[in-house]
Amino acid sequence: MATINPYLNFEGNTEEAFNFYKSVFGGEFTTMLRFKDSPEAGRVSPAESNKIMHVALPIGKGNTLMGTDAVESMGHKLTTGNNFSLSLSPESEEETTRLFNDLSAGGKIEVPLDKASWGAYFGMFTDKFGIHWMINYDSNQK
Repeated sequence: MATINPYLNFEGNTEEAFNFYKSVFGGEFTTMLRFKDSPEAGRVSPAESNKIMHVALPIGKGNTLMGTDAVESMGHKLTTGNNFSLSLSPESEEETTRLFNDLSAGGKIEVPLDKASWGAYFGMFTDKFGIHWMINYDSNQK
């Protein structure tokens, strides 16, 4: 069965926020990827290149707090209510497809389910109740 974790969006202060969360929860980041070091480097402005594309902080048993700087050059505009998503990590590509199709029914697909630049099977959507979801299956992390 898939695991579910919160994914937080920030307006340029993700690193500050996650250093704070790390000071509270302890542990070490498993990922701290800047846009300039990612396959998406060419899509952001020079001023945004040092911002955080993805950060992950394990918390407790099997939970991970994740986040990003939601940069405008990538089409993101934060407003209250869209500054978080629920991130599903299914155990197979088949489960990924089923969860994506079932949860997105009647909603709005933002990123169609497909191979992402980082190699995972990934998609994003808002369900018919207005909840933002991300689904990421990475066969290399299983």
